[in-house]
Amino acid sequence: MPTNYNEKTRSIEDLELMANTIRQDIVKMLEKAGSGHSAGPLGLADILTALYFDIMQHDPKHPEWDERDLFVLSNGHCAPVLYAAMANAGYFDKKELSTLRQFKSRLQGHPERKSLPGIENTSGPLGSGLSQAAGMALAMNMNNESHRWIYCVTGDGELNEGNIWEAVMLIAKYNLHQITTIVDRNNIQIDGTTEHVMPLEDLRAKWEAFGWHVIEIDGNDVEAVIDACAMARAIVEKPVCIIAHTIPGKGVDYMEYDYHWHGMPVGLADVAGAPPVDEQAKVALKELRTMRGKIKNEHGHD
Repeated sequence: MPTNYNEKTRSIEDLELMANTIRQDIVKMLEKAGSGHSAGPLGLADILTALYFDIMQHDPKHPEWDERDLFVLSNGHCAPVLYAAMANAGYFDKKELSTLRQFKSRLQGHPERKSLPGIENTSGPLGSGLSQAAGMALAMNMNNESHRWIYCVTGDGELNEGNIWEAVMLIAKYNLHQITTIVDRNNIQIDGTTEHVMPLEDLRAKWEAFGWHVIEIDGNDVEAVIDACAMARAIVEKPVCIIAHTIPGKGVDYMEYDYHWHGMPVGLADVAGAPPVDEQAKVALKELRTMRGKIKNEHGHD
């Protein structure tokens, strides 16, 4: 019989260490692939860790379990963090992470629903994920499955897409409160900062004007993510949007806050202030493995 993978409680420290492992996996995957997005996946590691290792009801050994919660990645270019989280949870062998973006790999640049057990939606064109989540929620209501939840992650730059706001209106109209939308508010997109490309603020007021309950958190605080999702499950009079403020490139000093890393892979990007391309992955992994020098080896060195 399927069992909930998250029935066993994990400590916050264990979850933080898992997020760090996931970040290391992301760096390795992108260096090997030679293409892909760096900043967003690294920034989302804490959120995906909280979801896959604490919050969601799921079973990696039975990906199609009827009682599972659903995860929808709307900003599909952040697929590396999803693949790393799923592999560490046991959906597939971690060795397969090295095939990211390769021909015939199951781990394509954007997730494809039928290519890999545990992937709930196909994403590519930005803005479609929340509509997909709405359809899932309507189906759950038809089946009287009020005990299941849907978690949809969107990018903040993705909110430029009109399709997002159509879904926001529909979800509020039908009070599809089993959907929790998590906006990755990292303030960057491919051409610059979000407020330069297409200003979003007052973002909280926008969601509230559409009839949503809004929670704002530090998205790089695993405990804050867990608490916000618990609060979202307790709110039934309207759907919930969690605006999760994250640091793009989190954990790698030369990437953090720099929009140039939005669509650049580790090991190929010639970005001002970054190490030489052949040193980028090495530097990034050292920072992550030692938590920026906080962890010393037996000889007292980083």
